[in-house]
Amino acid sequence: MTHLFQPLQLRELTLKNRVIVSPMCQYSAVDGIVQDWHIVHLGQLAQSSAGMLVLEATAVEEAGRITHGCLGLYNDAQEARLTELVALLRNVNPRVKLPVCIQLGHAGRKGSSHKPWETGMQIPLNEGGWVAKAPSSIEHHEGELPPEALSVAEMAVLKEKFVSSVERSHRAGIDAIELHCAHGYLMHQFLSPVANQRTDEYGGSLENRMRYPLEVFRAMRAAWPADKPMGVRISASDWDPASSWDIQESSRFSQLLEEAGCDWVDVSSAGVSRHQKIDIGPGYQVHFAHAIKSVVEIPVMAVGMISEPEQAEAILAEGKADMIAIARAFMYNPRWVWHAAARLGATVDAPVQYWRSSPAEVGRLFGDAPIGQR
Repeated sequence: MTHLFQPLQLRELTLKNRVIVSPMCQYSAVDGIVQDWHIVHLGQLAQSSAGMLVLEATAVEEAGRITHGCLGLYNDAQEARLTELVALLRNVNPRVKLPVCIQLGHAGRKGSSHKPWETGMQIPLNEGGWVAKAPSSIEHHEGELPPEALSVAEMAVLKEKFVSSVERSHRAGIDAIELHCAHGYLMHQFLSPVANQRTDEYGGSLENRMRYPLEVFRAMRAAWPADKPMGVRISASDWDPASSWDIQESSRFSQLLEEAGCDWVDVSSAGVSRHQKIDIGPGYQVHFAHAIKSVVEIPVMAVGMISEPEQAEAILAEGKADMIAIARAFMYNPRWVWHAAARLGATVDAPVQYWRSSPAEVGRLFGDAPIGQR
């Protein structure tokens, strides 16, 4: 069996293979509520035969949204619609039983933004924007309205909002949770000295900068059933020579997450510094995942311009990661897993309605499908 198509156990949750549908912000919600677009978008991905489907970054409070179109999970209407969505994703492919994970987060100073296709820039207050919250009153882009620095009391309230979203996720039938500590959003802002210049116990030293994200994770983990897994996405480096947040500091953070009960580390990078200089290319973040894997025992997920099956297989075969998260390649080709299995000589579970779609030259792509079809 290929490495890519080996199962993986995360607590009581079994992934049938190592391919993960990475969270993809769609900016298509209304008041944080799932819309028809999400049903169509996620419905096709639920038929992908991936090991796990991760829903897009979902805010734990209204001010935690990146844009007006971001999903939220902080009120009953949002929870009710998410519950319907999760049930639908299972019902359209009940045989495969694809695990559904949700990524919970908070935009911090990157909130109050236009959608990407509407410039992506900060929304002025007189045009429907809001005052963002962050570790320190430092704007993300020069000339923007600076965020308000969170007080310790506000941080305690916000932590409980993360816990509330965890509880709502459980009631909605979600199988796993990923805490978003990457891409320049609030938890990453606490970790990075680029955005965190506090002088209290939550700023300055690495220990202090890690304190709040770890407090939030521990509170979330305590509220989540013990048999369900919870992971974290990190930005392993700011790609900014002026920042100390690099692979050494993120490795230490990953070790402490593991001690706190984290079940996987999803290793991305960048997003917090306007001075970042990224060496982009195929698999450009894999070396970060490899470095994290060398210091933790829990599974590590690699992500970032991984588009070819042979490329993904090699990453796992060489011991650089344990899972492969894919986003853009799935948008381009929702059947990426099927094609990968065909090229690597593996079989996958798929909806019975599609068993006849396998080309004759591929052979038995769907393991339980009969060879002959009327």
